Amino acid sequence: MLSYNFTKKIAVKILAIFSFITLSLNAYAEINNKICLILDKGGKDDKSFNQSAYEGFLKAQSDFKLSKESKYVTVKEDSQSTHFVRTLSNGDCGLIIAVGFNNADVVEKMAKKFPKQKYVLVDSSVKAENIRSISFQEHEGSFLIGAIAAMKSKTNHIGFIGGMEIPLIKRFALGYKSGAEYINPKIKITETYVGVSPTAWNNPTKAKELALSMYNQDNDIIFVAAGASSQGVFDAVAEVSKKNSKKKNYVIGVDSNQNYLQPGLVLTSMEKKVSVKIYAAIKDFIENKFSTGVIRYGFDNDGVNWAYDKYNEPLFTLQERDKIDNIRKNIISHKIKVPDFYQVGK
Repeated sequence: MLSYNFTKKIAVKILAIFSFITLSLNAYAEINNKICLILDKGGKDDKSFNQSAYEGFLKAQSDFKLSKESKYVTVKEDSQSTHFVRTLSNGDCGLIIAVGFNNADVVEKMAKKFPKQKYVLVDSSVKAENIRSISFQEHEGSFLIGAIAAMKSKTNHIGFIGGMEIPLIKRFALGYKSGAEYINPKIKITETYVGVSPTAWNNPTKAKELALSMYNQDNDIIFVAAGASSQGVFDAVAEVSKKNSKKKNYVIGVDSNQNYLQPGLVLTSMEKKVSVKIYAAIKDFIENKFSTGVIRYGFDNDGVNWAYDKYNEPLFTLQERDKIDNIRKNIISHKIKVPDFYQVGK
C-alpha cells in the first residue's frame, strides 16, 4: 500500500498542475480578442500599404478565433483619426492597430489617456509602455531599389515621386538616390512630391501628371512612394509605353508587391512586409505574448525586400540578380552604409 505521506504528495502535485492549467486557461479566456484596425486615407483598396495591412488583419481573422465584432475603419478626414482612436480606446477593443504616419500623434496622445489599452502603431516609432511601434528600414530597401534602377536605366536619368513631403518619404528618396549613385555616380535623379498635405496620398491625377512630365523629360524609370496616388504613375507608364513601344519605360512599386499592376512595365517593387508584421502582432496578442516597444524591420529580419516574381523575371539576367543579392548582403553586414534621412536630414 502507498504510504499516507506519498499519497498526499501526489495529490498536492496533481492539484498544483490543475491549478496551473486553470489559471492559464483563465488568462487566455480573459484576453479581449476583438481586434480593431484603423487604416489611413489610402484605404484598403490602395494596392499598397493599407491593403497590405488589411490583408494581414484578414489572415489573422481566418487563422485565430477573433471576435466576430473585430473590425476596421478608414480615416478619410483628418478629424476622424482622433475620433476613431478615442472611441475605440474605451476598452471595447482588446488591441487597436493604427496604420500610417498620419495616425501616430493621435495614438501617442491617446495611449497616455488610456494606459491599459494596447496599441500597434505601424510605420512610426513612438516609445510608450502600451504601444508596439512597427517601423521599417525603408532607406535600406530604397537603396537597393535605386541600385536596380541605375543598373537598368538606358538614359542615366531616373525619377522619384513621393506622396506627402514628410521626413518618412524623404527617407525613401535619399535611400533611392544613394543606391543609384552607388552604381552610377553620374546618374541624374529627378525628385518631386504630390503635395504637402495628407490629401497627397490619394491624388492619382496629380501623380500621373508628374509622371508623364518625367517620362517626357527622359526619365526612363520612376520609383513611386505615394500611397493610393501611386496608381497614377502606373497609368502613366502604360500610356507612354503604348505611344512609344520601342522606348522602354518602367515604374517601381512600393510597400506591397505591385509587379502585377502593369506586367512587364513594373521593374520591381520595394516591399514592406506590413501584412506579415501585423499578423505576427495579432498572433502575439491572442497567445498572450504581446510585447511593446519600437521594433525596426529591415533586410536582416525580413522587413523589406525587392519583389522578384513571374511578372518581372524576364527583365533580369542571372548576373544582375547575383549583383542585387550581393548588395543586399552587404547592407545586412554593414559593408554598405546606407544614409538615413532621419539622421542626416536634420
